[in-house]
Amino acid sequence: MASPAPERTPESPPEPTSDSGILLKPVYRAADAPGEAPPPGSYPFTRGIYPQMYRRRPWTIRQYAGFGSAAETNRRFRYLLGQGQTGLSVAFDLPTQMGHDADAAMARGEVGKVGVSISSLKDMETLLAGIPLADVSTSMTINAPAALLLLLYELVAEQQGVSGDRLNGTVQNDILKEYAARGTYIFPPRPSMRLTTDLFAYCNSRLPNWNTISISGYHLREAGATAVQELGFTMAHAIAYVDAARAAGLDVAAFAPRLSFFFAVFSDFFEEVAKFRAARSVWAGLLKERYGVSDPRAQALRFHTQTGGSTLTAQQPNNNIVRVALQAMSAVLGGTQSLHANSFDEALGLPSEMAATLSVRTQQIIAHETNVASVADPLGGSYLVEALTREIEIGARAQISEVDRRGGAIPAIETGFTQDAIQESAYRFQQAVESGRRVVVGVNRFQSDHEAVEIVKISPKHEREQADALKRLRQQRNAGEVEARLADVRRSAEGDSNLLPPMREALRRYATIGEVCAVLRDVFGEYRPGTRS
Repeated sequence: MASPAPERTPESPPEPTSDSGILLKPVYRAADAPGEAPPPGSYPFTRGIYPQMYRRRPWTIRQYAGFGSAAETNRRFRYLLGQGQTGLSVAFDLPTQMGHDADAAMARGEVGKVGVSISSLKDMETLLAGIPLADVSTSMTINAPAALLLLLYELVAEQQGVSGDRLNGTVQNDILKEYAARGTYIFPPRPSMRLTTDLFAYCNSRLPNWNTISISGYHLREAGATAVQELGFTMAHAIAYVDAARAAGLDVAAFAPRLSFFFAVFSDFFEEVAKFRAARSVWAGLLKERYGVSDPRAQALRFHTQTGGSTLTAQQPNNNIVRVALQAMSAVLGGTQSLHANSFDEALGLPSEMAATLSVRTQQIIAHETNVASVADPLGGSYLVEALTREIEIGARAQISEVDRRGGAIPAIETGFTQDAIQESAYRFQQAVESGRRVVVGVNRFQSDHEAVEIVKISPKHEREQADALKRLRQQRNAGEVEARLADVRRSAEGDSNLLPPMREALRRYATIGEVCAVLRDVFGEYRPGTRS
């Protein structure tokens, strides 16, 4: 738990604390740290999930990209792969995230703005053209309609002659954090959880090497959660997913190795390293103590990291180059399995090609010039890092216990407990910035004249082109076949069979994402946050 700061007189400078409020001593000694943790590759994996960590397997350089049309994003993907990126990470626009086609009234003005617009199999074919899906690992940041986007990916792979057991990647598929922090939900929590567990079961039989969920603390952190809250609430959400899958008849030990996590990395360097070490320990403990899982593959937490988008500043944007480099180094020292380093211009607009390349080079410099990848857990044994690891683990476990006391992650969200806790932390942080207690270089101290940076803007022509393409698609496809397959989706939604096979066949016949989601909306309803108790 965070140690309370002592009383200070008005004239005294405040005692330094971590971003989570943990009081920092001026000097740490052996007595401040717990005993030596087991070596990397051993339970509870605090020091890393592999004995030799990056000597065995380097982290994946996975730059998040997606904007405008599928054709434009395909060009960016192929460019980044040519620059040394080792995995794809797909950003989708808001209409796609909300299950709306590009020509829907709700999509107007948002098509292609914060990610690529995908409405049908035709768009996914264009997005992945010329990319050998058997040879790349792909992450897709999509939640409410996650199953649909994964099915489109599988269908394109099928066209390439790539079987499901050869596909590698992750679909985010974490709907709980949408209710808690982000807001791109469609259906109420319980049918959304059904879609999640149906995807677990589907991949278990058809895509065995696919990571079926990336349980996200990143968005909780971006919404204002502290490092301790990010870890605690993320693990509480993970418990809800495991419980739902078990209730659906899935074996925890069988599907847990396909669960992955997604964390933010902010600028409190040592606290972030400690957070990742604590995360591995907490997860291993939960699997062993709560679920009786002894398989090390299930106990070993694997996670993707992204540098903090909300830490980027529009003022003096070149400072973001330094922020991102330090955050990326922190993630590597904490043992991440894959990493996205934000582009320095993202506080102003979509990343330019130059900025995206610099982000790839940042990771390559860390990997090849610093030698930090040569040693597993290089900060292990640091009195400070070990003490922070213990403090964060204690705080996260206390957060999990509080969510348990309230009935679990879904009731905690439905009553607003999770949202209120995050908002309170965000408010305290903003107060600290505005009062000057928390220094943000170039914003509330060391200001200077504006630095000119090229801003990438999306042309409105993409929306018109997407709408025209959808009109042609609907004219060319077999309308009767589409209607018949959508009827199959409705029958499955009204019953209890797995939803993914009928949705796959509807998409195969070029039903659109909006059309499939309209059927599910009609059966499940749409989520509207209720009155909090």
